[in-house]
Amino acid sequence: MPNIEEILAQATPRRRTVQVCVRGDLASEVERLAEEMATATKEWEPTSIADEHPGRRLAAELKAAQEAARAAEVPFVLQFIGDRAYSDLLAAHPSDNPNELFDDRTFPNALIVAACVDPKMTAEQAAELFEKVNRGEQKKLFDAAWEVHNAAEAVPFSLAASAFLAGLGGGR
Repeated sequence: MPNIEEILAQATPRRRTVQVCVRGDLASEVERLAEEMATATKEWEPTSIADEHPGRRLAAELKAAQEAARAAEVPFVLQFIGDRAYSDLLAAHPSDNPNELFDDRTFPNALIVAACVDPKMTAEQAAELFEKVNRGEQKKLFDAAWEVHNAAEAVPFSLAASAFLAGLGGGR
């Protein structure tokens, strides 16, 4: 069994990378095309056997829009800031509600700024970013920042990886 010095020598802060779509226009186009495709699939009726289902064209457009939106995703790396810094950050953003751990208006952005190591950003830059990316993208960042500070599971189970390996004959 290793001693504490050996453990400390191996210890590193937890990190997580999330992809954030910085092009809301492209995300909106994906949503629009998905809705149009759903409507066309339900409502389309051919007038002759020569009619082509609009879903074919819409599926191609949707695929292209999804690829463009994925290409507009930017990786953000969030890292555990340390126990003392995290406690200080929580203390700096107290909630008015005694049943809540922090002020949910100020703490999420402060945690993102403190935990984001790539790209590094100031509070002002984060505020500018959050004026452009929607709450869903902001939530991805906060969830990742929260997880690197609070998740207990070091090695999460991956059903996809297990199924893939089982399919290769690596396990049952």
